[in-house]
Amino acid sequence: MPADVAADWLTPVADRAIAGMVALPGSKSMTNRALVLAALADEPTTIVGPLQARDTALMAAAVAALGADVAPSDPDGGARLAGNPPVWRVAPGWRSGQLRVDVGNAGTVLRFVPPAAALTEADVEFDGDPRVRERPVGELLAGLRQAGVEISDGGRGAVPFVVHGRARVPGGSVTLDASSSSQLVSGLMLAAPRYERGLQICHEGGRVPSAQHIAMTVAMLSRAGADVEVASAGPGEPVPDRWRIRPGRLAPGTLTIEPDLSNAAPFLAAALVTGGTVTIPGWPEVSLQPAGQILAVLGQLGATYWHDADGLHLAGPATIRGITADLRDINELAPVLTAVAALADSPSELTGIGHMRLHESDRLAALATEIGALGGEVTELPDGLAVRPRPLRAGGEPFDSHDDHRLVMAAAVLGLVVPGLRIRNAGTVGKTFPEFRSRWLQMLGQEP
Repeated sequence: MPADVAADWLTPVADRAIAGMVALPGSKSMTNRALVLAALADEPTTIVGPLQARDTALMAAAVAALGADVAPSDPDGGARLAGNPPVWRVAPGWRSGQLRVDVGNAGTVLRFVPPAAALTEADVEFDGDPRVRERPVGELLAGLRQAGVEISDGGRGAVPFVVHGRARVPGGSVTLDASSSSQLVSGLMLAAPRYERGLQICHEGGRVPSAQHIAMTVAMLSRAGADVEVASAGPGEPVPDRWRIRPGRLAPGTLTIEPDLSNAAPFLAAALVTGGTVTIPGWPEVSLQPAGQILAVLGQLGATYWHDADGLHLAGPATIRGITADLRDINELAPVLTAVAALADSPSELTGIGHMRLHESDRLAALATEIGALGGEVTELPDGLAVRPRPLRAGGEPFDSHDDHRLVMAAAVLGLVVPGLRIRNAGTVGKTFPEFRSRWLQMLGQEP
């Protein structure tokens, strides 16, 4: 648990419209992809500006368990100046024997590392937090078996399981249903260049969520020298999504990590719910993350935003509008957006997020329960949430984080306008943002 976030946290109330600037940590999604690519590369890789949080520490430990050397690095050979981004140096390597990987409750570790583990000469055991045993990974294991990998999972299709590395993977064609998580595709893609025949991956099932994250994987693979071909179904065409990755070397060189735009959501939401303005320095105008979709949905809620030399500025409206929105490609924002919708002037319907029942928590049930306990009305739908704004009040039990970092962020937004809101197990926000509480207080002009 991060030192600056207590187990329970009495969230601060905003007594005026916020006017703050918030520097974001690096992107978790990019950092963990970069670590896997670096572990699979033919030469050392430099990662500039990586996120330093529980999920990325788990990934660094996982690739180190397989044999890579991950170490802090100062490219100038001296002490890193305060405010400069961290730099990691990753040298590839492989271990043999009996190995173990702790995935914690990190979906990226659960789904990105087993395809790489198949390239070791080791039996690699995967296990983690109790919740991760409920998270989808069976389709990935089935896909790896199609590629020629031996796996022992007792028929569970879940952790714990063992990947029996044989130093080579034949590869070939793999068909899977990735409608529960885009990470199932990304995990196979990242290791595919090192398989003897590469991989041709075919998705058959419902729409894949977070498609932008697959595009991120494609872009990062291509920048590392991989030969990737994408063929997607057109509108109304029953053609499965397909990706072909040919065998070849990987040489990422230097990978610079963008700020984590998902972690911007609660700060931007703070401007919305207080009618204030928040500035995010370093917001990329061209991004591998779904920047455009994030800003578009905030605009639907009533925000205005603009870029200048200082970064992205977002101003909240006098009144928040209710919206109808498909959040499939920005589902990480759904908890914070649900909190904002609970404070709007009209009902909202947020869809495309049914798969979030299998995230760090059952996010749909958790949001309905916790906002309901404050007097709000959030109803589960088969594929989302219906939100009817009601007067909110804190009292009784704390807002339970359900050991989910995104629930902490959603509760912090509500706490700006709901006095006395206390979050249970707020420290779980350290999964992706260890400095969240201190940055939150700084935004409000308060001492951490």
